[in-house]
Amino acid sequence: MEGIQVSVEKSGFQGDISIIKVGGYIDTTTSSELERALDSLLKAGVFRIIIDLGNVDYISSAGWGIFISEIKGIRERGGDLKLAKMIPDVYEVFELLEFHYILKAYDTVEQAIRDFDSEGGVSTYVEEPEDEQESILEDEPMIPELPEETTGSALEDKVREMALSNLDWNAAQIAKELNSEEHGSIKVGKLTVWRILRKMNLTSKKDRERISQSM
Repeated sequence: MEGIQVSVEKSGFQGDISIIKVGGYIDTTTSSELERALDSLLKAGVFRIIIDLGNVDYISSAGWGIFISEIKGIRERGGDLKLAKMIPDVYEVFELLEFHYILKAYDTVEQAIRDFDSEGGVSTYVEEPEDEQESILEDEPMIPELPEETTGSALEDKVREMALSNLDWNAAQIAKELNSEEHGSIKVGKLTVWRILRKMNLTSKKDRERISQSM
C-alpha cells in the first residue's frame, strides 16, 4: 500500500470551487498532508470544497476527523465540504460511522459541482442540531485506529463469538456491547470492530450463518 497523493484544482461557473484530489490511503501517518491542503484553502478564504476520494483505498478515524472537525466552521462561512467518488469499501465505513448525517457524498465530482452551482454560493444543507452531531461523534471517539496486529487475538475472539451469537448485530452494536461493564468495558470503536469482522469475513448475516452451520 502506497502513501498519499494530494492535488488541488479549481472548478465551478465562477471558479470558486476547489477540488482536493486524494489518492492512496488516509491514516495517522498520511493525514497531515491532506490537512495542510485543506487548511491552506481555508486560510485563503475558500469555503466551497470538494474532496475527490476516487483513488482512496482506506480512511482511518484520523482521516475522517479532519473532515468532521472543519465542517462546522466552513458552513458558518456560507460554504460546504462535499465528498465524492468513494469506493464501496470506504463508503461502507462512511455509512457505518453515520457520517452521512453530517457530510454530503456524491457518486461523481460533477454531481457535487452541480449541487454547489445550483446553490448559488449558499449551502442548502440542513445542519443537524449541534447536540445531535455531538452525540454521533461521541459514539465513535476520534482516536487513531489500532493496527491490525495489535488488536489482539483475545479481542478478535470476542468479536467473532459475539457476531456468531448475534447474527443480526452490526459493528456498532457489537462495539457497544463490548464497551459494557458485562464484558469488561473494553475500549473499542465500531470501526475497529468492523475491520475485525471484515478480516474474518463476518460482516454480513449470510456469512455468519454459513460459518455457524459449518461449526
